[in-house]
Amino acid sequence: MPRKPSKPTASQATARNGRRPKFAPVTLSESDGVRYLHFGTEWIQGAMRLRKPDWIELEYAQQMMAWMLFIDQPTHIVQLGLGTAALTKFCYRNYLSSRVTAVELNPSVIAVCQSMFKLPPEDNRLSVLAMDADEFVNDRANHGRIDVLQVDLYDATARGPVLDSPAFYRACAACLSRHGIATINLFGDHPSYRKNLQTMLPAFDAVISLPEVHEGNVVAIGFKNLPALDFADLYERAAVIRDITRLPARAWVNGIKSAVLAGSPEDH
Repeated sequence: MPRKPSKPTASQATARNGRRPKFAPVTLSESDGVRYLHFGTEWIQGAMRLRKPDWIELEYAQQMMAWMLFIDQPTHIVQLGLGTAALTKFCYRNYLSSRVTAVELNPSVIAVCQSMFKLPPEDNRLSVLAMDADEFVNDRANHGRIDVLQVDLYDATARGPVLDSPAFYRACAACLSRHGIATINLFGDHPSYRKNLQTMLPAFDAVISLPEVHEGNVVAIGFKNLPALDFADLYERAAVIRDITRLPARAWVNGIKSAVLAGSPEDH
């Protein structure tokens, strides 16, 4: 199938007013050794390289791991919106002492991740919850207990995050532990970007946006408490991350530094 450049991804479609959510069909395509997930359109909703199923293929999804610059050993990592399970698999394989939880509303996405995208079976470290992300973050049992929250909540229309209210972002921040970090996938050249950024600012101590990638995605980093930004230390940490995982962590530091020099981090 012809594909447009990848839009912001994930597969949450929240039930409105208590109604059962309607899900777009889950479809697949393959090209040049990469399997893609779609929701009934040509927009790419996630990807997996067949020879490297645990690798994070898309650049924006790699940026969602920028929290690695600040957190060494998270106790609990949560992914809102499963997509192709790229982030979930990577965290599960690389953080062996961490609990990893994925929250996905659409049961068909969970099933296709298990059958076509090499999602490991659940165990004492990995949980996949078929539930609404809004319910999850508003459950007080989750508040203050999550070190890393990765938020990727889009439907087939890719018009902006499905969940983007002030209450939602406040609940996301409430879930974070004292030094917790949220990474949030936005779409830079869409009106929803500025709206979401302004909505996030009151919820977090600071928000830093990484540079837009070629797919149009922008990853915003929300800090529960902004740490001191020692760039010499961050570059050292980036080198270690690169050596261990092959992720382009130095580019993340460059992006954070550029944002700071441009007047970010933005805080309230």
